[in-house]
Amino acid sequence: MSETSRSIFTLGVRDATTRARTGVIDLPHGRVHTPVFMPVGTNATVKAVSKDSLEEIGFEIILANTYHLYLRPGHDLIHEAGGLHGFTGWKGNFLTDSGGFQVFSLAPFRKISEEGVKFQSHIDGSRHMLTPELAVDIQTAFRSDIFMQLDVCSSYGVERKEAINALRLTTAWAARSRRRWMDTRGEFEGKLFGIVQGNFFEDLRDQSAQEIIALDLPGIAIGGLSVGEPFNVFSDFLAFTAGLLPEGKPRYVMGIGTPEYILEAVEQGIDMFDCVFPTRTARNGLLFTSYGPISIKQAQYTRDFSPTDPECSCRVCTDYSRAYLRHLYKNNEILFSMLASYHNLAFLHEFIHKIRYSIEERRFSEFKREYLAKYRSRAG
Repeated sequence: MSETSRSIFTLGVRDATTRARTGVIDLPHGRVHTPVFMPVGTNATVKAVSKDSLEEIGFEIILANTYHLYLRPGHDLIHEAGGLHGFTGWKGNFLTDSGGFQVFSLAPFRKISEEGVKFQSHIDGSRHMLTPELAVDIQTAFRSDIFMQLDVCSSYGVERKEAINALRLTTAWAARSRRRWMDTRGEFEGKLFGIVQGNFFEDLRDQSAQEIIALDLPGIAIGGLSVGEPFNVFSDFLAFTAGLLPEGKPRYVMGIGTPEYILEAVEQGIDMFDCVFPTRTARNGLLFTSYGPISIKQAQYTRDFSPTDPECSCRVCTDYSRAYLRHLYKNNEILFSMLASYHNLAFLHEFIHKIRYSIEERRFSEFKREYLAKYRSRAG
């Protein structure tokens, strides 16, 4: 095994009938047990949730956003504070994205070239050039446990020519990111992950996977999914792309955070996933339950003194009723966002624990079928 990818992933148990698997990723700030859902802390904080609450729930890794933190407060200040861990006090692991997706979403304000991405700040209109090397330098200053390469993400439905160009730049930028990472690792060995692109063309996905695999990075992410495509298209291309990846490295699908999508990813052997959905929707009144999500803003919960989810043992479900949560929401109380976000994250964390147990028992398919039947029962 090469110097770049040495011993970060240990395979645990494989499911009997699917690609689902458990494992452990060894990172600078501790082990991460997989499959794993990672809460998103865009500005080095998971909105409305303290680091102590994240620790209490049991999370081992969270995300922070390179684009936003580069613009404010700046990577130099974070480096001066001792990296993200010193700045925030979070003792677990940090994964930081490259900023590529945020730049992708600011299409009217950016220009992509061989060198990198020139973009205009959404904060003050200032102009910046983000290169693959700078993305690595920023994440090095953050002392991130997992770095992501700068890539080019293309939308669902684009023409093949655009997908080819995005793939070409992603591969070239991955190689440049690797060189910079190797040259600047020093005493802190955060792990750089490559990203597979190729849009919704199987031959391009295959080409991208082979090119990223050849760089022998510690982990591989599948990019360009969950970008507006129908669920069946997501499922088909996830299965196809996951089947191209080596078993000895952690696999990461970015931007999924509902039980349906997570179960689909786990079934294909994906180890890591993240999304803002659980906390963003929590703040807007959508709460996860074992029988499907509920909208706490609805009048039917005005006198409902039962817990959010009778089968959930988190402290929100133990101590607070639906009626009280609705009261907080209707009055725009900050406490609602705190409690709702805590519950949704605790729900997903317990959900992942159940997934891992079902894989260890080699009955994941049965668990998926039964869980979804129950989870979708409210809609029925």
